[in-house]
Amino acid sequence: MSTKYNEIIKEIKNQLAKGLLISGSKLPSVRQLSEKFSCSKNTVIKAYDELEKEHLIFSVPKSGYYVVNEFQKLESKNNIIDFLSAGPDKDIMPYIDFQHCINQAIDTYKEELFTYTDQQGLYSLRLQLVKYLQNLQVFTEPERLFIVSGSQQALNLLVSMPFPNGKNNILIEQPTYFGFIESANLQQANTFGIDLTMDGIDFDHLEYIFRNNDIKFFYIVPRFHNPLGHSYTNNEKKRIVELAEKYDVYIIEDDFLGDLDPNTKSDPLFAYNPTGRVIYIKSFSKVFLPGLRVATIVLPKLMINHFLRYKFTADFNSSVLSQGALEIYLKNGMFSSHIKKIKELYYRKIQHLQEACKLLLPNNTHYTQPSSGFYLAVFLPENVSAKQTVNLLKERNIFVDDASRMFLPEYKKENLIRLSISQVNESQIHAGVEQLTRCIAVIDSKKYDMYRNKIQLL
Repeated sequence: MSTKYNEIIKEIKNQLAKGLLISGSKLPSVRQLSEKFSCSKNTVIKAYDELEKEHLIFSVPKSGYYVVNEFQKLESKNNIIDFLSAGPDKDIMPYIDFQHCINQAIDTYKEELFTYTDQQGLYSLRLQLVKYLQNLQVFTEPERLFIVSGSQQALNLLVSMPFPNGKNNILIEQPTYFGFIESANLQQANTFGIDLTMDGIDFDHLEYIFRNNDIKFFYIVPRFHNPLGHSYTNNEKKRIVELAEKYDVYIIEDDFLGDLDPNTKSDPLFAYNPTGRVIYIKSFSKVFLPGLRVATIVLPKLMINHFLRYKFTADFNSSVLSQGALEIYLKNGMFSSHIKKIKELYYRKIQHLQEACKLLLPNNTHYTQPSSGFYLAVFLPENVSAKQTVNLLKERNIFVDDASRMFLPEYKKENLIRLSISQVNESQIHAGVEQLTRCIAVIDSKKYDMYRNKIQLL
């Protein structure tokens, strides 16, 4: 049976949803509601407190309670299948827990959170990050850590700054994360590519590139690659580091989904040269809260002062409030609990997607088979373009990503799409792949132009 407390909350939310209460509206007094619902004043106050925590209402001392903003009831998204979005699953994001950490951080650090602070980041957070990174087999000290405004900022700074090896060119996997390609293009960096498949890379070709092309650093996503979902074996990682050491090449390791690895014996590249050859980047955007804009980078001691100057010109220091709250979230064990939940969720989703692909996709279509992570890539038949497929699916309220932007021009493939499981409803995965299969059949059978003309006539 519903309590009076819940009835009051439901009543207020219904009025907000119907537009009977709008921004700035004054709510009934505590006494009025206690009489209406035949309950104590404490019950009404408790209900109002809950609505205030949800940021729907606010109180004014000696005046009463008011509506913060109109309650916007979201349109049903049951008819939308989202394989495009790459942020964390919204149903598992720990908003309330983190809100407590923000409040506690303000109480703990007070003015320190709202003034300029250490440009490397809060030292107390860096101490917690050192402990956290040990779980990922990254052993370092807080003096080598920088807090940055998301991994994209770190990548952008690394593209622009000179390296101790005095080299100028950059090597990237093909395909790779579009944000890195965009940074390299905007800064007119000279960039080489190396083909990556689910079988890995050609090590003879990698050595040739390292030896002959003046490579400053090799940007690599070693686990749950974007967009392929590929992960290197420990032996492959060790060999890459050995080649980098031999030819004086730095490695930028983007381990953004390392927390999701079901293989407890899988190591980062950093583990094979912890002293300075590998620059390790860990973002919290995909596994936690993207709006936090916090990532960490582990730098060789030789590069710390130089990176400090470049970071200073970008933003002086990253959000201190986010840093303080994250420190508390790590310290009290909430983050470990959160990681355990999402690790199970994303593993289950990616396995479900692979099962659907195996069951439904036509024989002339191939797909990658990652062990976990966010991404699975589908290689369409040669005469079926990603652009056509994306547009046709969009008309059916199914959203996928055209991966052509994830290639350098000379490597570009027009028939690769990326499916992300991070925000798709698990119950919709099978239906989404079924619709993808139908769209491939329409285009592959040369009915696409006829279909498009029919749509335009309607």
